[in-house]
Amino acid sequence: MAFPRILSTKFVQKFVRFPSRFRRNLPNYRFIAYLAVLGPGIIAANAGNDASGIATYSTVGASYGYGLLWVFLPMMISLIAVQEMCVRMGVVTGQGLADLIRERFGVRWTTLVMLSLLIANSGVIISEFVGIAQASELFGIPRYLTVPITAFLIWWLVVKGTQKRVERVFLAMSLVFFGYVISAFLAKPDWSEVGAQIIAPKFEFSSVYLFTVMALIGTTITPFMQVYVQSSVVEKQMDKEDLPLARADVITGTIFACLIAAFIVISTAATLHVRGITEIDSAATAANSLTPIAGVYAKYLFGIGLFGAAMLAMGVLPLATAYSLSEALGFEKGLSRSFREAPIFLGIFTTLIVLGVIVALIPNIPQIKLLIFTQTINGVLLPVILVTIVLLSSNKEIMGEYANSFLFKIFAWFITIVVSFLSLMLIGKSIIDMF
Repeated sequence: MAFPRILSTKFVQKFVRFPSRFRRNLPNYRFIAYLAVLGPGIIAANAGNDASGIATYSTVGASYGYGLLWVFLPMMISLIAVQEMCVRMGVVTGQGLADLIRERFGVRWTTLVMLSLLIANSGVIISEFVGIAQASELFGIPRYLTVPITAFLIWWLVVKGTQKRVERVFLAMSLVFFGYVISAFLAKPDWSEVGAQIIAPKFEFSSVYLFTVMALIGTTITPFMQVYVQSSVVEKQMDKEDLPLARADVITGTIFACLIAAFIVISTAATLHVRGITEIDSAATAANSLTPIAGVYAKYLFGIGLFGAAMLAMGVLPLATAYSLSEALGFEKGLSRSFREAPIFLGIFTTLIVLGVIVALIPNIPQIKLLIFTQTINGVLLPVILVTIVLLSSNKEIMGEYANSFLFKIFAWFITIVVSFLSLMLIGKSIIDMF
């Protein structure tokens, strides 16, 4: 197997420490180093498949069958482009996204953006705890037991762990998403129809159809993912020589996350849609609906996936928020820091975890209204974040020779305009539906 030229012995030693006898077989040693640097892109993309995302994908499959699978192709390409810009900025500048925003656009603008991110992320964090509660109740375990325990485990991992340990646990959590792949096969879909809908989709121009497309994009491309992936690359101390591997991480993670989302759509399309079941108000409802059709194992696989997805997002979202606020305010940050070294960073993380637990334990919490509210804020924030990312990554003073090329810049602006327009349309539709 051929490896990039940047995988020098010095590069390998930077990430992996093995006895000298392993280093004699340099190709294998390089491959291990290649695996060692993967993480931020995979974690960020999979965290996007959170409890609210799974509910959205389940609804899409139940309502439209395989008809919207084509959306995942342009969505995947767009997310790769956005994540790549963030990773490239982190590698080249050694700064997080909030750091760069503060330096280039001033404290006031940074405060406004970060405050919006805090409000939006807080709402989504609460929904992840609600997802944990719903998943545990699928197995007959009360939420009053699982929510506090899982919250404590995530808090302990981040506060007492190191960057490498946290990343490895988050990567391990990503494995639960394979449950959706198995669940899709248990549903026995018409694979020829799946392929036909991806290659030759049938478009509709109804308001409901367009709204669903907008919701899919808004669920998959979110502000917190960009903040997290850039801050993680910076904390991992990757430099310019590591950029090809950072890009590989982003591409691998995004493709994997979009495939998992597609399998969720396929599993509900093959079971619920074909039987006329289109009303899905949560991922837990989708899991329960699978039981009489695909069997109890499909339900449990779906529930395990929901639990793992919510756990992963429950860790990543507070971290992304803590990173962004600490960077914006100029405070010390890092997963390897103690409370004494980074009190603001870990204090923000702890506060968000506690808030999520308290609100999620409130009986009959209106999850759907909460998600609509947070999606509205995310919808306003996403265009701002995307414009900022394109401007910063195109700035040659910051990026030098690694700035966006002319063609990439055109493509990046095209993605930004389209996604921003769809986000604002989604907000308008949500507001209209409230009245």
